[in-house]
Amino acid sequence: MDDTSQIQPPPSFADLFRTRSGKLSASIGEVVQRYELCEDLACHLTEQAQTLYHSGNSSEEQVLLGMHAGLAADGSVVSPAEASWIVQRMAELLEWRAPQLPAAISE
Repeated sequence: MDDTSQIQPPPSFADLFRTRSGKLSASIGEVVQRYELCEDLACHLTEQAQTLYHSGNSSEEQVLLGMHAGLAADGSVVSPAEASWIVQRMAELLEWRAPQLPAAISE
């Protein structure tokens, strides 16, 4: 993405900021900053997800869908598309099946 940055967001994240023509809709610096936030949230929330799951009240899917609902709610620090990416990343980190998420509404 940028040879001067040591942090390279994965294509799945960078695609959240691409227009139909393939150009970034935000600066590289902003994409990297958003990626760092979303990756940090995914890593941090995995512990909460495991705790919720092991409490026996929810399935893996229910835990991830609940996390998504919270992340995608009005007033969240992340966009709906970023919320979906975070939950997909959490599923990957937890080695859980990724749930079918509601479609992200265009901003």
